[in-house]
Amino acid sequence: MAFDDPDAIPDDALLVLYANGDGEAARLLTARLAPRVLAQAARILGDRAEAEDVTQEAMLRLWRIAPDWRRGEARVSTWLYRVTANLCTDRLRRRRGGAAIDDVAEPEDPSAPVEEKLQAQARMDALQGALNQLPDRQRQAVVLRHIEGLGNPEIAEILEISTEAVESLTARGKRALGRLLAARREELGYQDG
Repeated sequence: MAFDDPDAIPDDALLVLYANGDGEAARLLTARLAPRVLAQAARILGDRAEAEDVTQEAMLRLWRIAPDWRRGEARVSTWLYRVTANLCTDRLRRRRGGAAIDDVAEPEDPSAPVEEKLQAQARMDALQGALNQLPDRQRQAVVLRHIEGLGNPEIAEILEISTEAVESLTARGKRALGRLLAARREELGYQDG
């Protein structure tokens, strides 16, 4: 196919034309994209020969995916830059003696072990059970102060009582919780320290 203005044809259109057997489209796309890939690879790798190998491999991958290319999902150049970056990363790893991805150990799970999660849940359930046994105002004061972390003046405003009343409610509530939970210290994993 003869192209009047090859620069006006988008990359993805050229790729589709190539996939349909148009060799001229492949030549135009290579002339347009290969220099960019080579420049990117050369900057990353610092070695022209390796950059040429990466360029060749990246372009081969582009030709392989051409029949499956779905226009509008991604730009051809963006896809090619990503492939080039990945190929360069692989080469740099090999240069440094980096491990293959299959040889890298699984990262540790940062979450708590199951036993700790179960213990924490048992403690939360016990606390909630004990809170449920407190008179409503004490429960509200204790929750707002010690669970929500609010200051006494703010709690006083919320409950529409004096700051001294908040202090009294939270103190009585804490003592009651202590009595309610004391018999369960060992069961809940609390040791006398």
